[in-house]
Amino acid sequence: MTTAELTPNSFRNQPDDRGHFGQFGGRYVAETLLPLVLDLEREYRAAKQDPAFAAQFDDLLEHYVGRPSPLYYAERLTEEVRKNAPAGKGAQIWFKRDELNHTGAHKINNCIGQILLAIRMGKTRIIAETGAGQHGVATATVCARFGLPCFIYMGAKDIERQQPNVFRMRLLGAEVIPVTSGAGTLKDAMNEGLRDWVANVHDTFYIIGTAAGPHPYPELVRDFQSVIGKEARAQMLSRINRLPDLLVAAIGGGSNAIGLFHPFLDDKDVEMLGIEAAGHGLEKEHAASLAGGRPGILHGNKTYLLQDDDGQIAEAHSISAGLDYPGIGPEHSWLKEIGRVRYDSVTDTEALSAFQLLCRTEGIIPALEPAHAIAAVEREAKKMDRDQIILANLCGRGDKDIFTVAEALGTSI
Repeated sequence: MTTAELTPNSFRNQPDDRGHFGQFGGRYVAETLLPLVLDLEREYRAAKQDPAFAAQFDDLLEHYVGRPSPLYYAERLTEEVRKNAPAGKGAQIWFKRDELNHTGAHKINNCIGQILLAIRMGKTRIIAETGAGQHGVATATVCARFGLPCFIYMGAKDIERQQPNVFRMRLLGAEVIPVTSGAGTLKDAMNEGLRDWVANVHDTFYIIGTAAGPHPYPELVRDFQSVIGKEARAQMLSRINRLPDLLVAAIGGGSNAIGLFHPFLDDKDVEMLGIEAAGHGLEKEHAASLAGGRPGILHGNKTYLLQDDDGQIAEAHSISAGLDYPGIGPEHSWLKEIGRVRYDSVTDTEALSAFQLLCRTEGIIPALEPAHAIAAVEREAKKMDRDQIILANLCGRGDKDIFTVAEALGTSI
C-alpha cells in the first residue's frame, strides 16, 4: 500500500491567509489578542515543518494516549438493526473506538498537540473551557503530565450534570472555575476563557477544545484530530481492502467529526453525515445551528449560529453537555454550503434510545455525544444495502453521563 493511497491531498479545504473557509472562519478578536493569535499561527506553521515536533506528538499519542484506537465491527448491533430493516437492507456498522483513548474521549489528541505548542511558545499558564468535561479532563491531564498550572472554565449548569468529570479535573490538579453568566453552559464558559486570555496574554495559552474560535484554531484542532480519520482510513484498507460508504459523527463544535471526515474528503464515493443535537425538537429547544441558525460572529469566527431576530445569540439545549453549543466550527459551515458533507439532527429522546441500544447489543456504554451519531447510524443503516458499510466515531465513553441518563429515564443509581 503506497503513501498516496493513504493520504489524499487534492481537496482544497485549507483556509486562506486570513483564516477563512469560503465566507466562514477568520479572526475576530480584541486588539490585545491579535499579536498572540498571529504568534500562534507562526509557531504552528513552524511546528508543522519540524520533524522533532511531529516525532514527540506521535510518540505521546502512541505511548501515552494509546493510539491507534481500534476499528470495530459491531456485529450484534448490525443484526439488531437488520431485524427492523426492509428485506436486503441493513448496512454493516463499524466504529472507530476513540472512547478507548486515555481520558476516555477524542479530546486528548488535540490537547497533546496544543500543550506542545504552548511549551514551544514559552507559555507557563494554561486555560481552557469545557462543557461535558472531557476537554477539561484532557487539558488537566496534559497539564499534569508537563507540570503546568491549569484553569478550567465550566458553566455552573454543566458542573451540576458532569460531577464525575469535575472531580477528575480537580484530582489532576486543575482549578475548575464555575461560570454563572448566561445559561451557565459551554458558550458562557468560552466567553470567560476569552476574557481571561485578554487579561493574561503574556504568560497564558488557551487550549480551545473544538474546531472553532479565531484562526488558526479551527485549522490546528482539525489537524491534530485528523489522526482519527487517518487511522480509520488505513485500518479499513488493511482489514477489508475498501473504504466505508458512509461516515457518521456527532457535532457540537465539530472536532471529532472534522477529525474523522478530513482525511476522506478526496474520496468522492465516501459520503459523510454530521449529526447535530435537536434537543426537544427543531421547533422547540435545540442546539442545531446548521439546521436552525444563520451566519454570524461568535468566539472569534464567523459561522452558523443560533440567533434571535435581533442577532443576539440564542441559548442552545441538548441533553448532552458537549453538544450544548449555539454554533459550529467554520469548516463545517463551509462543507455544508458546498455540499460535500450532509448534516442532520437527532433529538434527546432518540439519543437516549440509541445509548441504551448500544449498551445492550455491544456491551459498550457510549457518551451522550456519540449516542446522537448512533441514533443516526441506526436510521441510515436501514436504508442501505447489506454489503454497504457505515463507519461512525465513538468519540467518548459514557461514565460521565450515567447520572444524566438515569435521571432522564426516571431511575435511580
